[in-house]
Amino acid sequence: MQSKFLPAVNSDIVKNMMELGQYFELYDLFTQPLHEELYQRQSFAFLDELSGAQQLLLSYDYVRMQVLQGGFIQFIHNGYIALLPNTIELLGEIGLPEMAKLMDDVLKVFVLNKKVFDTAESVQEFARLYDELKEFEIIDERFTQLNDTTVKGIIEYVVRHITDVAIFES
Repeated sequence: MQSKFLPAVNSDIVKNMMELGQYFELYDLFTQPLHEELYQRQSFAFLDELSGAQQLLLSYDYVRMQVLQGGFIQFIHNGYIALLPNTIELLGEIGLPEMAKLMDDVLKVFVLNKKVFDTAESVQEFARLYDELKEFEIIDERFTQLNDTTVKGIIEYVVRHITDVAIFES
C-alpha cells in the first residue's frame, strides 16, 4: 500500500548514517515522525494510512519500547497485543523469520494464558504475572538477543524501499 504520510528526510544524512552503520540512529530518524503524527491523531487507525514498511517501523518500535522496559507481559498488559499479527507478517515478508517466529510464540503463549491477563487488573495482579508466566522470561531474553539484528534488517529494508517511507531531499 502506498503511504498517505511521507515525511522528508535528507538523503545525505541517510547515506552517511548507513556508511557509519548507525542503524539505531536511522531507526529513530524514520520512526520519530511516525510517532509524532500518531500522537497528534491519538488513534492507531493511522496505521491504515501507512505503507507496510512504515507500519513495521511504528509497530516494531512499540514492541521494542515495551519489551525492553517490562517484557512482553508489559506489552500485553498495556493493550498492544493487536499490533503483533501484522508485525509478524511484515517481519516475515522482509526476511526476518527469527523475530517473526518469536513474536508468533508470544501470541501462542498469550492465547494459552488469555484468562490470566484478563483477570490481572490491579498492580499486584499484574506484578504476579511475572511469577506465573515464566515462559515469557525466555522469550524476552531471546527478543533482546535478536533486537539489534532485527533493527538492522528493518533499516536495510527501509533504505532499499525509501520511497515507501519518506521523501528524499538533498
